[in-house]
Amino acid sequence: MKLKKLPIGISTFKDIIEDDYIYVDKTEIALELIESGRYYFLSRPRRFGKSLFLDTLRTIFSGDKELFKGLHIYDKYTFVSYPVVRISFNDGNFKSKDEFRQTIYEILKINQRDLDISCDSTLSLSGCFRELIYQAYTKYNQKVVILVDEYDKPILDNIENTELAKEIREELKSFYSVIKGADEYLKFAFITGVSKFSKVSLFSGLNNIQDITLHPKYATICGYTQNDVETVFAKHLRGQDFAKIQKWYNGYKFLGEGVYNPFDILLFISNNFIYDNYWFSTATPTFLLKLIEKNNYFLPNLENIIKDTKMLNSFDVDYIELETLMWQTGYLTISEAVESYDGMEYKLIIPNQEVKISIMSYVSDFISKIDNSKRFKNAIYASLKESNFAEFTKHIKALFASIPYNLFTNNKMYEYEGYYVSVFYSYIKALGIELIGEDVTNKGRIDITLKFPEAIYVVEFKTDGTNALGQIKAKKYHEKYLSKNKTIYLVGIEFDTNERNVSKVEFELYSVLSTFKFVSK
Repeated sequence: MKLKKLPIGISTFKDIIEDDYIYVDKTEIALELIESGRYYFLSRPRRFGKSLFLDTLRTIFSGDKELFKGLHIYDKYTFVSYPVVRISFNDGNFKSKDEFRQTIYEILKINQRDLDISCDSTLSLSGCFRELIYQAYTKYNQKVVILVDEYDKPILDNIENTELAKEIREELKSFYSVIKGADEYLKFAFITGVSKFSKVSLFSGLNNIQDITLHPKYATICGYTQNDVETVFAKHLRGQDFAKIQKWYNGYKFLGEGVYNPFDILLFISNNFIYDNYWFSTATPTFLLKLIEKNNYFLPNLENIIKDTKMLNSFDVDYIELETLMWQTGYLTISEAVESYDGMEYKLIIPNQEVKISIMSYVSDFISKIDNSKRFKNAIYASLKESNFAEFTKHIKALFASIPYNLFTNNKMYEYEGYYVSVFYSYIKALGIELIGEDVTNKGRIDITLKFPEAIYVVEFKTDGTNALGQIKAKKYHEKYLSKNKTIYLVGIEFDTNERNVSKVEFELYSVLSTFKFVSK
């Protein structure tokens, strides 16, 4: 039996159905939205299926019932044709205010053509949008549906050009306010994007919009569930290790069931089941890397991020918090929600193996500025796996010796213990080793704990003569892992900020049966 085709890069619902591509049925969620409200906002990372869901809504509201035969909505909804206004910022040039305005003008012209109506050419962009809605309502004697895809892309494309980003934000604020003013003419509106700007900065006129980004009922509105992968893609994935696939690509959570990024699953199958960074490789997080460097961010803090709802939604041109940006762009996800005395708090983690390895590979290279750094990563991994302390010391010294001199002379980050820890953390994390940064014990926090199948490494870092191994022993950090029945190594790594390198590495085996100590020369 011929397998259905993989819908790689296809976001038109009609094409998927008519050309026999796989379609994961999201029409039950679409029906719930249509029957429950009128104005919605959804934030999801890039390449998560937002555009396909919007086109599914467009097809529903166009009244083309037969395309939905065999899907959940087919016999549960009365299909009626409504005029649909589609605004997509997926394409277009936004590198100047004029180019941004030209893109909106072209989008409005396309909608006028599709709806067979025209606007007065002397109107402003907002005025033309308003006129488009009114004329569509009048011509078709039906309320209008508005679908906005990647509403924030013009701002995000200029996030490093703050002044231009602000100007575009104000233009969009005026443009989107038309939706609020056209309430009597509207049937339904759905807006999607990667980030969620505060209502004050962008959606001040849209106080009636329902944000479903973290609504448990709609957690799987985009993406594939584990059940989807094991049933819809069962024939394509016959013989594959579903647990490993889940570890690599599942894990995105929005206060409900975890989901896969569709792009990963489709490319994984298409590339003959090779585990690779398919989603991550579609865009280099340059701005994110610069933000980490600018703020001298202590990377192990990524292990213990807890944010409230306000902070998760605090993204704006004027103030960008690293953790908020990482969550909204998909490099972090919610692992746990806890109700506190003043509202909900959320624990954020890196979602899966793909993102963990990829983001840390980029970060480690960026903050160390080392070319061909993979040789260090592989050598450090091998020496730890084999408990070869002399080799480990040699390679970690070589790693820090390879950091370009001007990286230290241009700023003072090398004076801080956190820089050395962050470099080591990102290199080890990029290897996929199970690692805990800022590991909490009853006596304090272990800088880094490394977990191998047969051994645990408790690692402490210090600068300029402070005894790192002594702190581990004094605080008895290793006691946290005594019940694991594994070999435990206490590892003290000391740095000399004048030499800008490792000055001493001490390993000590903790065991009631034997003793061992290694001190680097």
